Amino acid sequence: MACEGSAAPGRSAANIAAGWLLLVLAATGSGCGTVQQNSATEQLLASDAVDTAVSQIDFTPLTSQKVYLDTRYVSKPEHLKAIGAVSGDYIISSIRQAMTGSGVLLMDKMEEADYIVEARVGTLGADGHEMVYGIPSSGALTAASTAVAAATQTPAAFVIPEISIAKNKNQLAAAKVACFAYHRESRERVWQSGLSTAKSTAKDSWVMGAGPFQKGTIYERTGLAGSTLHVGEEGFGGQSLGFREPITFELPPVKEVEEDEVITAGAESPATETVETPAETPAQ
Repeated sequence: MACEGSAAPGRSAANIAAGWLLLVLAATGSGCGTVQQNSATEQLLASDAVDTAVSQIDFTPLTSQKVYLDTRYVSKPEHLKAIGAVSGDYIISSIRQAMTGSGVLLMDKMEEADYIVEARVGTLGADGHEMVYGIPSSGALTAASTAVAAATQTPAAFVIPEISIAKNKNQLAAAKVACFAYHRESRERVWQSGLSTAKSTAKDSWVMGAGPFQKGTIYERTGLAGSTLHVGEEGFGGQSLGFREPITFELPPVKEVEEDEVITAGAESPATETVETPAETPAQ
């Protein structure tokens, strides 16, 4: 006969198991770090991929030429799915800035240009995967522990969290851009960029709960939960100018107005220029 106040064998075994589980959690969960960054990271990856792809295109063959940028295959929503702020408008602006940096004279109207540059986007997307070295959070294990608690009349079991020694989360974005040019009137081919493809990566790692340790093309260097962000490498090759760093271009000279050319207008009548005519020579 068991003494009054002694624990039942089933209850004692359940308590021992719960104690061991708490010890495992304490040993493997010595550090903790949680960063919610998916939206910002995806946009940084997508914009970095676009900027890198555009920066690889050399527009210098069109330097000093009057060019109209045809964006019909970039701006339509059905052709491109935006990733946050990275949309067709962002790609168009990047291409226009790259063309301007290369000395291309952009025209607002097609009939004002000598050449037409048609741009298109073949890829703009982001994906990723996650790998856990340990025991991932499982609804099945939680349900099983709940059933054991009910059978042994122990308190309700808690949700079993992720128990990992290490974890990696990898994200990637890719962009593919192409342009070609033709003469507006004759429609003859003039230039093509070829296919410009770029990828951007971000990798977050946790070790014994500590992290994330961040590295990838959007980071300047490996850091811990908040290193300085950086968008890629140097821009254009050749003699064209990149658009990743601030640049002050040389302004065209301003024509100085001489004093003799200054005409003062009255308040009620427009200014008119007085032209002096030579006096007629009297007939001999």
